[in-house]
Amino acid sequence: MTVKEVLRAHAGHQAVHAGTQGARAGTRGARAECGNVRADARAEDVSTRVEGDGGPTSSAAPAATVAAGRAAQELGIRRAEFELAVHLGLIAVVGAPGGGRPRVHEEEIARLREQPGFPDGLAERVRTVGTAEGAALLDIAPARFTRLARAGCVSPVTFYLNRYRAVVWLYLADELAAFASREPELLAGRTPLGMRTMLESGADWRPRNWRSQRIDRLLNRTRDPWVRTAVQASALDPVQLAEVVDDPYERAYLVRVRPEPVFGRPGSMAAREAMGELMLADDPDEILWRRVNLTLELDGAREDRPAPRPGDDGGIRTPPTAGAGSRTGTVIPAPVAEPAPPSFHPGASGSPAAGVPTGKGLLARLGWRGRGAG
Repeated sequence: MTVKEVLRAHAGHQAVHAGTQGARAGTRGARAECGNVRADARAEDVSTRVEGDGGPTSSAAPAATVAAGRAAQELGIRRAEFELAVHLGLIAVVGAPGGGRPRVHEEEIARLREQPGFPDGLAERVRTVGTAEGAALLDIAPARFTRLARAGCVSPVTFYLNRYRAVVWLYLADELAAFASREPELLAGRTPLGMRTMLESGADWRPRNWRSQRIDRLLNRTRDPWVRTAVQASALDPVQLAEVVDDPYERAYLVRVRPEPVFGRPGSMAAREAMGELMLADDPDEILWRRVNLTLELDGAREDRPAPRPGDDGGIRTPPTAGAGSRTGTVIPAPVAEPAPPSFHPGASGSPAAGVPTGKGLLARLGWRGRGAG
């Protein structure tokens, strides 16, 4: 598909959605009425069984959940697509009793099945493409697509290792289509001078953009201050982390509460090693931003509660579920926004260090001496 075809397809897709809203609204009423009849029948059946057993006349049954594999089948998507949808926040999951694998409420499945365009709509939102397919989608050469990705114009959402153990980045097809409609001038003609200069210096924003998006999505899943601190700490190597978090008990606690991927880490040893390397910030500017955000989150966590020490009663405090604060009135410090990749429009300019807090106390705690310092 060319860029024009992609844009036409998206416009047509939205028109179809708008046209089917009325029909879907009518069918929802019929479904709701049928659901009420079924619910009344189930309630009558339950009441009969309870009375026959001599038990209580009413009870609150826990919401039914299904395993991830079953949920993926009912939603008509592959398991890898399901896990990506969870990572993107498109599907809500809940922790299983006893710490098992996450599960999905049946109500969540019903909600997704009633969305316009189901099942193709959900599958399209998580469709990923590599360099060759992404270039074909944008109707450009693969080499130009790679340059755009290295310059940070498009951001990868995940990756895999090929047979040579090289990282292969994957991109959301929806995000590429949005980029094509937003920045058509970057798809043809000469590469802007700023981009050429940056690429000639060897810059590659793909790992950094992947890290940034991953951290943002993990932060959106929790309000517990120590878990949020652990998310920020995951981007720093042990030396950098020790310079910001000088208490060894706090560092040990951050390791214990650090959130893992919802469905576990990559299976192979090579994939785990690649994940570990890609998670660490490797550019001085990025390291500074991560240290700033870690310091802010750490201050909020210390105000909320101290990290557990050996011999503390109660052991490790269990972080609250996502979306709930760990304590009423707790203020979560807003993370400092990481600077976006350089803009390549004529006249655009900006310092990558703009917006960095300049308070002497904070910079002293960060141990940041600035560029050019001895």
